[in-house]
Amino acid sequence: MLESAPQPVEEPIEEVHMEAATAHQHHAMPTSGRALDGVAMSATLHCLTGCAIGETLGMIIGTAAGFSDLGTVALAVALAFLFGYGLTSLPLFRAGFTLAAIVPIALATDTFSIATMEVVDNAIMLAIPGAMEAGPGSVLFWGSLSVALVIAGVVAFPVNRWLIARGKGHAVVHETGVHGGPPVRVVGMVAVAAAIFGTVVLLAEVL
Repeated sequence: MLESAPQPVEEPIEEVHMEAATAHQHHAMPTSGRALDGVAMSATLHCLTGCAIGETLGMIIGTAAGFSDLGTVALAVALAFLFGYGLTSLPLFRAGFTLAAIVPIALATDTFSIATMEVVDNAIMLAIPGAMEAGPGSVLFWGSLSVALVIAGVVAFPVNRWLIARGKGHAVVHETGVHGGPPVRVVGMVAVAAAIFGTVVLLAEVL
């Protein structure tokens, strides 16, 4: 009797699609050149979003409640880290990651970037005469905060670039294949508008 030839084993279609999607998601991060600049800019704007939300809320609450300058700064820093980590963690939660897996990813992704931004923007707010005391009802307050956050983002950009080139920082969350947060272009346009507004306000104050 003739034996039938063995039939090739086919992988389930779903597994093939999953493997292809995974391969697409985990393409290598750039380590130099304009490609790295683009990724670093995206990471910086993403981090700046969380920092700006937390910093602004902290400054508003602290000044309105009559906190000391240091008390207001402490609250702003705490909220900046909270919202910064939150923007990274929320898409991971939605993707089914456990809290135990998310915490180290968020810490590795955002800690150095947020810390850099918070040191810079709060130092600027303390350095501008009358900015902290003016309160949220003053144009000086908003102009100073706008400039402080934009400069903080500019300073954080090379930090993020250096980290990503070494497989750290934003590269860590990129390895998960999960991305979220507001559109980068929208955040970029808001940052440009904030820079123009803040510069005009501070120049008017000086003059």
